Amino acid sequence: MGERPRHAHTGGTSVFGNLSDRLMQSFKQLRSRGVLTESDVDQTISEIRRALIDADVALPVVRQFTNEVREKAYGAARSKALNPGQQVIRIVHEELIKVLGGQTRELSFADRGPTVFMLAGLQGAGKTTLAGKLGKWLREEGKRVLLVASDLQRPNAVQQLQIVGERAGVEVWAPEPGNGVGDPVHVARTGLNHAIETGIDVVIVDTAGRLGVDEEMMAQAIAIRDAVEPREIMFVLDAMVGQDAVQTSTAFRDGVGFTGVVLSKLDGDARGGAALSVRGVTGAPILFASTGEGLDDFERFHADRMAGRILDMGDVLTLIEQAEKRLDAEEAERMAAKALSGELTLADFLSQLQQIKKLGSMKKMLGMIPGAAQMREQIENFDEREVDRVEAIVRSMTPQEREDVSILNGSRRARIARGSGTSVADVNGLVKRFEAAKEMMSQMGQAGGAMPGFGSMPGRGGKAKQKANARKAKADRAKVKKKARSGNPAKRRQQELEALLPRDQRKASAPGASFGAPTQEAQRPSMDDLPDDVKRMLQGLQ
Repeated sequence: MGERPRHAHTGGTSVFGNLSDRLMQSFKQLRSRGVLTESDVDQTISEIRRALIDADVALPVVRQFTNEVREKAYGAARSKALNPGQQVIRIVHEELIKVLGGQTRELSFADRGPTVFMLAGLQGAGKTTLAGKLGKWLREEGKRVLLVASDLQRPNAVQQLQIVGERAGVEVWAPEPGNGVGDPVHVARTGLNHAIETGIDVVIVDTAGRLGVDEEMMAQAIAIRDAVEPREIMFVLDAMVGQDAVQTSTAFRDGVGFTGVVLSKLDGDARGGAALSVRGVTGAPILFASTGEGLDDFERFHADRMAGRILDMGDVLTLIEQAEKRLDAEEAERMAAKALSGELTLADFLSQLQQIKKLGSMKKMLGMIPGAAQMREQIENFDEREVDRVEAIVRSMTPQEREDVSILNGSRRARIARGSGTSVADVNGLVKRFEAAKEMMSQMGQAGGAMPGFGSMPGRGGKAKQKANARKAKADRAKVKKKARSGNPAKRRQQELEALLPRDQRKASAPGASFGAPTQEAQRPSMDDLPDDVKRMLQGLQ
């Protein structure tokens, strides 16, 4: 199923942006309270209920969620617990995880032969593009994938799947031209036979949809289901539609059945009620989320991480995973060494910039940092084209100029500005920022790799220097304690979140969970776990 053309949304916010703001606002007044009272609980629950209803969350889900939060918050009030705001945030976080599905469910694969995944959903939900995203994701997991074009109803659906498949690097089975011609059940069956003959691991069947659930749609979906016996039937749900989409998914579940949900357009700016409602209404787990229009804007859905994003706790784990998946670790290490030794050049900077661009939207990266909601205006105002302008300026320089910016006189800068389509002021600004960053990196190298807000980089400096750095860090921590809170919104937010945990849990947490069960092995993910070049880029953008 294809999408209707729409404006690309590249922002760091999502369908949960407004809900996140409303929830955090409701917690703000509790921070001035000494203890939590039942009156405080009632008032906060009332505000949470209004925020959820305004976000178009299904009423049964709203009732169950607020009842659970109220009951637990009453218990905290009766215990005279301190830090009321933090207590309520912790409770809301736990209940959000439950609403979103709890533990992440793994995909089910067949023991022998090809595994068949069938995609279903309404027209415009984004099934065809999502088929390519899922195919690419599986290919990168080491699977041989075949996309089957069984949507023969929508105009140009077959051609669209062929284009998407080529971009994703996976094979497409499309024996029929589509546009109302051909038998979709026959296409699905022959596609499966082709997969068996050629040793394909996973078959993804793209099916037709309608503007609404009807008998013809159900009958066709049932026929395809019976013909290929899919291991997973994934219902693609447009996260921007709201409760209507959830009701549609319920009707499809009762008529055809499905094993999981894939949320599309989670990067949009609608109210987000569908995403919060679908698990509670259908009982089916959310398996994946599509977070943009690029084929790489696709990720496993983790309820704990999504709950953290909604409550402005960030999602550092996903950021780390994306960095590990898309960045060249050896190149990043080489660049880090040059930067800390003060030898960084604009040629190196250009290489770093190209590495960072592999991670996708800069706004999206910034949106995963804890405390991002407090910087929402700055993130929204960040111009993604600025990265392209910077790259154009550096590319307009000669190799000698990239290696030594000191030779950039007035005429050279004017030539670079003309060549890059920018102004001399833009060129001057870039050079000035680069020189400042280079100086900061050099000072970090002399200090053993310490970066403000990110701690120290492991493996830098000898044992004596590390011990000296440890003594300095201990003294710095003592100063921080006297100082109340950091002036950096993201860092301050991390300090507040750390305080939410019981003392014996502050050093460890289950992977992916902001409030997971303590373990000896798992350390709380932090910005320190990001590759050095990503940390430097994000630090410079905050």
